[in-house]
Formats: sequence, C-alpha cells, structure tokens
Amino acid sequence: MSYKIEQIDSCTKKLVFNFETLDFSKEIGEALEKKRATVSLKGFRKGKAPLSMIENMYKGQVELDVVNQFINNKLFEAIDEEKLRVVGQPAMEDMNYDPGKSMSFNAVVEIFPEIEVKALDSLTFDKEKVEVTEEEVESTIKQYLESKAEMKEITDEVTLDKGHFAVMNFEGEKEDGEKPENMKGNEFLLEIGSGQFIPGFEDGMVGMKKGEKKTIEVTFPEEYHAEELKGKPVKFHVELLEVKEKNYPELNDDLAKEFQFDSAEDMKTKLKDNLFQQKDRGVKDKLNQDILQKLCEENKFDIPKAMVESQKQSLKEDLERNLKQQGFNDSMMEEYFSKWASDMDEKAAFQVQSGLILDKLANQFNVEVKEEDFEAKLAEVAAGANLDVEQVRQFYGQDPKVKSNMMYSLREEKTFEKIYETVTVNEK
Repeated sequence: MSYKIEQIDSCTKKLVFNFETLDFSKEIGEALEKKRATVSLKGFRKGKAPLSMIENMYKGQVELDVVNQFINNKLFEAIDEEKLRVVGQPAMEDMNYDPGKSMSFNAVVEIFPEIEVKALDSLTFDKEKVEVTEEEVESTIKQYLESKAEMKEITDEVTLDKGHFAVMNFEGEKEDGEKPENMKGNEFLLEIGSGQFIPGFEDGMVGMKKGEKKTIEVTFPEEYHAEELKGKPVKFHVELLEVKEKNYPELNDDLAKEFQFDSAEDMKTKLKDNLFQQKDRGVKDKLNQDILQKLCEENKFDIPKAMVESQKQSLKEDLERNLKQQGFNDSMMEEYFSKWASDMDEKAAFQVQSGLILDKLANQFNVEVKEEDFEAKLAEVAAGANLDVEQVRQFYGQDPKVKSNMMYSLREEKTFEKIYETVTVNEK
C-alpha cells in the first residue's frame, strides 16, 4: 500500500502518500507525442514538428499534467478503497516531487461523521394544544370583507375608543419648546389601537370627544430610528375633528362566492380549518425546534467544516436577498454580516448537526417519500390557498428543484412523525 491514514478527528482524515521510486518518463513521452499530433508550428505541417521542439516548448506543462493526473488517480483510488464518504474538496499538503525518482504528498479529507443517536424514548417535550376560537374566525372573515367596508363618521355623541378611527390635527413639542414640521399633521386619519404611533399616544386619545383638544405627553422609545428623539419626552397637542368607524357588510352566500367559496357556511368552515392548520404548523415547528435542540445537546460529534461553510453561504445568500428587498446597500450589508458573523456561524453549525441527526433517524426509521405523498401535499396546499390542485401542481412541477425541496421537507415531516411516536409529548 502506497499510503497510510492518520485520524485528525472523527470526521477528518489525512491520507499520507509516499512513492519512493517513481519515473514518469514513459507517460511524459506519450503525452508529448499526442501533443505533437495536435500542434501546428511555423515551417512544419501539423503533427510533423520535431519532437525536440515540442519537448522544449511543452515539456513543463505536460509533466505537470501527468503529475496532477497521477495524484488525482491515487487519491481517489484510496478514497474508493477505504470507502470514505468525502465532504467537499480534499486539501493537498506537503507536495514533494523529485523528477524521475520519487514523490510524496498528503491529502486532508473531511468525511460524513458516524452518528449514533442516543435513546429517544427517554426524552420528554411539551406541545401547546391547538384551538381556534370563533373570534379568530370572525377576524379572518373581516379581513376578507375589508375591501367591501365603508368608512363613516359617527354622528352620535361618542367617546373615542379602540377600533375607532380618529381624524385629527396634531403638533409635537420637544423639551426645548421646538415644534418641528415633521411632528405635525392635519386631518390625519389614525386607527386607535393599531400601534401606528409611538407607545402611549393612542392610549392617551382614548376617551376624547369630537372637537376636544388635549395635550398628550409621551416618551420616544430608546430604539427609535431618529437619533435626536431616542428616549426623549415630547408633548403632542391634539385636536379631535371626527370619530369614524368602518362598517362591514354582513357575510352572505353571494359575498362568499365572490371570494371563491361555495357559500357563507363553506367559507367559515374552510377558514376555520385553515386557521387550525396554520396554528398546528406553528405548534409543530416549535416542537420540532425543541426536539432538534435537545437532540443536538444530547448527541455531540465533530461536524465537517466544509458542510458548515456551505450552509453559511446559503444562509448569507438568503439573507442578502431579504436585506436588499428592505433597501440595504452593500456597505450596510457588510456591516450587518460583520456584526452577526458569530450568530451565522452558530446557526449554520446547528443546521448541519441537526440535519445529519435527522438524516440518520430517517434511515433508522426507514422513512420513504413516495409520489402519493407529494400528491397529498399538493392537495393540502391547494385547500389551504383555496386553489385548484392543478394550479398548485403546475407551480411545483415547473422547476425540478422546487419539487426536490418539497420532497426533502416531506421526508423531514415523516421523520418527525416517527420521532413523535418514540419520545413523550405532553399536550398543554
């Protein structure tokens, strides 16, 4: 055997190659002959130039190609012989080549770690009970009816309360008496309870009547975007001009059909089911995260650096897209990534570790994802979005990567279902 293996850690090995007698004269000669057959030199027909000229011009490059090919062949022969599941590209070290005599080199490779997940049946987790209230259903219906609602002034004498809309004039006054233009508003419409203004302002308006004037004292939050106002007290002089409310139409079968439901009852039933599914997904996501966190704590092992770097790059690319949509420029993103670099390292390492554990458990539980699982998921997505299944199928079918991602997610879902059967889950 022309190599030996040194263990660096559980997922990193060094392959040490040493060839004490090595002569590439034959291989170099054959390669130069092939080169001559393809080269056209001035004064000679193609393939007819003297071999000595070809050697003078190309021997260095040809010899390098021969050496590199030899190294690659020997390295991958060893990887295959040792049945190593290599992650990323091997790192070459300590290359020594004495032409016509000997060669030695090292290759450091990272491999998938061998994982043995500790007994799951000893673990206990809490899961929130999923319930949907009638108020939540009515609130969702209200969102659908928003486009049909009419804003009207309340002509009866009424005190302003949450849910009302205030038409007002206001003027802000700083500690030093200054009244900046950007702290003034005329006939401004504000929904009380919406949280649109700084904390305390809307609460201070509750109880006012049409035509009333009032001074509301508030303090700007420490995290406020304007540096000169952070944590500073301000007086707002407010005049309430009108009190308005939104009048929503009563849901009936005709309105429900406009929203692509069969009837008002069908709309209520489906919206309640959708709300349940959304809540259930949120509860399961929380439970799954708790499970992964515990599994990672209980099952420590070395993680291939190449996998962590690849995952970190994916996280960075996703985050870059989101930040650009929020208006971040290149310098702002550079500052952001510099500030949160350690968090990204930690997140990437956690995702790789938890992913390896899930993959191990999926194999352990013999989890398989079939085409019927995919079709069932399409039906579920279609029902949740109130779409035809064929529309959803066209979306997921137009890009093989999109379908592949869904199949991967389905494998994770089915793996978690198996985990639920093994661990103890208390519903609270």
